Parts: sequence; C-alpha cells; structure tokens
Amino acid sequence: MADSMRGSRLGSTSYEVDKGLRVPVQLTTYICPNNHHSTFPFYADAENIPETWTCECGQVAVKLGATMPIQESPRVRRSHYEILLERRSEEELAELLEERIALLHSGGVIRSA
Repeated sequence: MADSMRGSRLGSTSYEVDKGLRVPVQLTTYICPNNHHSTFPFYADAENIPETWTCECGQVAVKLGATMPIQESPRVRRSHYEILLERRSEEELAELLEERIALLHSGGVIRSA
C-alpha cells in the first residue's frame, strides 16, 4: 500500500470521478442600475425564472433583455399638521387656537373636541 500512495499528499486531492448525470442548465444574466452583471445557472426546463434579482449592492437587477418593472412610488409620510389641514383651513385653526388660549387664561375647563 505504501507504494501506491507514493507522491501523493493525503487529504489534499480527491481522485474520485463524478459519474453522475449532468442536468442541462441555462445561464441567466442580471444587470443592476450600477452596471453590475450577475450570472446564475437555472434548470434548462425551468418555467419560473425571476425577471428581477437583488444585486449584491442592494439594487434591483433586471434579467438581460427584459425591461425594468414599473415600481409604485413609496408611500410618503404626512405630518399631523398636513392631515389636520385636510379637515380645517388655517383660518379655522387660528380661530380655534385663540378660543382655546382664551379659555385657558380664564381658568375654564377644556373638553377634547
């Protein structure tokens, strides 16, 4: 046995031959807005290959030859004041503020509206 192992380092190289069947694949390339190219193998008969992929930089990459999907704009957060202005005008708010300040100075009880 020592003669058959001569010239070989133990554990460093595998001499096994992979005799398994190879699955046919198709390579799909994605490109992000930062011009990063990512190529992934998918099964050749795959029905659902994604149109988009998240790039390593965090951007949305699109499959080569596809168009960028329309993304809905992110929801804009509104302040309390903006929501209040939908119900009352600034003149109404100024009048209400004056009434409340006068009520506070008179020592009256303020009930929530």
